[in-house]
Amino acid sequence: MSEVYEKLMRCYDCVRRKTDFVPETAIVLGSGLGDYAENIRVEFELPYSEIEGFPVSTVPGHAGKFIFGYVDEAPVVCMKGRVHYYEGYPVSDVVLPTRLMKQLGAKILFLTNAAGGVNTSFHAGDLMLITDQISVFAPNPLIGANIDELGVRFPDMSTVYDKNLQRIIQREAGDNDIFLQQGVYAQLTGPSFESPAEIRMLRTLGCDAVGMSTVVEAIAANHMGMKICGISCICNLAAGMTAVPLSHEEVQEAADQAAPKFKKLVTESVKGFHCAEL
Repeated sequence: MSEVYEKLMRCYDCVRRKTDFVPETAIVLGSGLGDYAENIRVEFELPYSEIEGFPVSTVPGHAGKFIFGYVDEAPVVCMKGRVHYYEGYPVSDVVLPTRLMKQLGAKILFLTNAAGGVNTSFHAGDLMLITDQISVFAPNPLIGANIDELGVRFPDMSTVYDKNLQRIIQREAGDNDIFLQQGVYAQLTGPSFESPAEIRMLRTLGCDAVGMSTVVEAIAANHMGMKICGISCICNLAAGMTAVPLSHEEVQEAADQAAPKFKKLVTESVKGFHCAEL
C-alpha cells in the first residue's frame, strides 16, 4: 500500500470517527463563496486541523473546514477553503481533500474558483462554465506508482467535465437569468500572477481563463470516476489586458461582488443534480 493511500485512509478513518454523513455532491468553495454555508442546512462541521495529517490552507479568505449538510434535499460536503500547490504542499496533499470526499461517498465534484479572464470578450464579474482544461503547467497528481485502489494507471481525459452536469448548470443559469460564459480553464502554479507574455501564450493555446487551482483536483477526481463540473468567477482581466496592476485584494473584491449570483447558480445546480438521474 502506497504512503499516499495510507495517508488518505488515515484521514478517512479520522473523519468517520466523527461523522457518518454520506454526501452526494462535493463542493469546493473558491473565493467569493466563503460564506456559502449560509445556504446549507448544516449537520456537522469539521475543521481541517482536527483531521490527522490533513493539509491546512494558509490563504487569506480561505477558512479551513469541511461542512456536511443539505442544499434543499441534496446531501453535500463543502470544502470551505482549499489547499493550493503554491502553498508548498506536495501535489498529493493538494488533491487529498478531493480523494477524501470521494471516499466519503461523493459521486459528483463541483469545483469553483476565482480566475483571470484570458478571453478578450470576458469582463470582471462574469461567471464561466468550465468545459475543458489545460493541465501542462502544474504537476500531474497521478505521477508516481498508480494507486490501484483509486483508479486505473492511464485514465481517459476526453470528457473531464460531465456533459449532463454542464447542461443542468446552463439550464439553471437560464432559468435564473444569470449570464454564463463558457470556456477552457488553465491552472498555473502561482503564487505570482501571470506575465502579459504568458497570457498571450495561454490565449494562443485556447485558454479562456487562468487560475492557481482546480485542474489537479479535476484530474484526481476523474481518476476516481467522479462526475465533475466547474464554474470560474472571472475576477479580473489578466495581465496585459488592462493598465491596472493585479492584486489579491482586487480578486477578492470582484468575487465578493459576484457572490450572490454565484451562490444562486451553485445552489440551483446542486438541486438539479439531485433531481436528475445521472
